[in-house]
Amino acid sequence: MAETIDVVVVRVFTDDRGANGNELGIIRSSAATAQREQEIATGLGFSETVFVDQIDPDAPGGRVASIRIFTPGRELPFAGHPSVGTAWWLAHEHLPVVTLHEEAGDVAVSDDGNLTWITAEASWTPAFEWLPLRSPADVDALDSLAFGSGQHYAYAWIDEEGGALRARMFAPALGIVEDEATGAAAVALTAKLGRDVQISQGEGSELFTVLEAGGRVRVGGRTIYDRTISVSL
Repeated sequence: MAETIDVVVVRVFTDDRGANGNELGIIRSSAATAQREQEIATGLGFSETVFVDQIDPDAPGGRVASIRIFTPGRELPFAGHPSVGTAWWLAHEHLPVVTLHEEAGDVAVSDDGNLTWITAEASWTPAFEWLPLRSPADVDALDSLAFGSGQHYAYAWIDEEGGALRARMFAPALGIVEDEATGAAAVALTAKLGRDVQISQGEGSELFTVLEAGGRVRVGGRTIYDRTISVSL
């Protein structure tokens, strides 16, 4: 007999009007999803789907949630937009956490009343092929179908003095033609550039980063609830 699960869909890194943002599927792990996570994520087709495995309200220092992250192609040890989106959703469900436990390590969570922030190590991010371009128009002119493999992150300064960037990301290696907003790339690029940045990615998603002491990077943004869908397994 088929079982049905609910998938909460949020949009992560929206602009200040709630537009754009990268869709994220969030699922509470259960016996029905066990050992089928990749199959489910591939079928959903979101750039990432998160499975919330366990929530520990009594962890030292505050509530901790353990999560797993899947693209349509494979599991990731860490990813930015799933971390930000899951942290926001848990707070929205009155289960705010101080830490997300992911395969790569413990991800600190904070909220300043406007943006949800997570803190990560640049070493947790995958290897990106950086494509620095001369202008935002050059970034916009790229054809996503021209990238047949790898993970390519194209960017150009909108305002170099002010730290504003235009970016797009193409990740056929992960089963993603073009990613609307890529938190892990924002972490890696911030470490690479050695400075805080504000990124306009994709159709207009907005990401903010802060370079911290020791090379750790905070990445933050806005998240909104979009819809809940039911999936038969």
